[in-house]
Amino acid sequence: MLKLEARPQASKFWSYGSPLLALLITVIIGVILFVALGKDPVKGLQVFFWEPIRSPYALGELMVKATPLLLIALGLAVCFRTNVWNIGAEGQYVIGAVAAGGVALLADKSTGSWIVIAIMGAGVLGGMAWAAITAFLRDRFNANEILVSLMLVYVAIYVLSYLVFGPWKDPAGYNFPQTKTFEAVTQIPRLMHGSRVSIGLLIALGGVAALWVFLFRTRAGFAQQVGGLAPAAARYAGFSSRQALWTALLISGGAAGLAGALEVAGPVGQLTPYIPVGYGFAAIIVAFVGRLHPVGIVFSSILMSMFYIGGELAQSRLGLPKSLTDVFQGLLLFTLLGCDTLIAYRIKSTWSNKEGVK
Repeated sequence: MLKLEARPQASKFWSYGSPLLALLITVIIGVILFVALGKDPVKGLQVFFWEPIRSPYALGELMVKATPLLLIALGLAVCFRTNVWNIGAEGQYVIGAVAAGGVALLADKSTGSWIVIAIMGAGVLGGMAWAAITAFLRDRFNANEILVSLMLVYVAIYVLSYLVFGPWKDPAGYNFPQTKTFEAVTQIPRLMHGSRVSIGLLIALGGVAALWVFLFRTRAGFAQQVGGLAPAAARYAGFSSRQALWTALLISGGAAGLAGALEVAGPVGQLTPYIPVGYGFAAIIVAFVGRLHPVGIVFSSILMSMFYIGGELAQSRLGLPKSLTDVFQGLLLFTLLGCDTLIAYRIKSTWSNKEGVK
């Protein structure tokens, strides 16, 4: 028989090895699912792990998907490291898109290229304002930020729906619930001709570097983490747990709002009811698979993007439901939670003195 035995200290090996083991188990379960559904497992794995990287165009589309996930996950990493559980990044993403879309709708043929900066700024401010509601209720009334931020997601979706079905609806759009297509001048600049990859990718990578410096090379970043994890120790050291709360949520909201702005003024080009695609929720998995580390989040955002693209290809090529993306995301999260047990515990056989996992 096997049992779990507490380790004297956390395993550094499994701190980094756990996500890899979780991915391997997810792939194995995925193969079983493909066989159970009567599909060739080799082709199934191919659409998820080979097709998204097989050509320069495919890599470009992978980066388009990875950019919003990376931005949102970076902001969530600040929250989670501060012990602030922002589960509502999807709502902040949507409101950022709405705010950015509102500015984009003001543009006309005579508008200058400066409007792009205004659009991104509006997205950041929109996301921060939405996250500030959660921060205020937690700070003032000690409301649970998990519930508040999550419920605000649905409010944000209704705000978007009201606008695209009502005052912002395109009168020449054949009664479809959408705004008019934004003017070309509002388009987020692309990195190269013929690709949909925009400067948003560079902004996201810049955010990776900035967050690494902030968390690991500044006193403010250290204070941010201590203020959330140990409020009593933070007060003794002169750090403010209240400031840590507001900083975490505003950074997270701003990052999600920027992702929304880059999406609507980039690949989408207008506001529609389909702006909420689950990036805010998927980014939670991205943040934890990346171990809340900026560099790790880069790789996990690429992996999650492969799941998104693979799900779309599985629908068109294999006749499988697009919800298979959600299945793989859920599998990865649950296997990660299970594998993380190995960080604090080792598997030991009760029939011998040998340890199964070092």
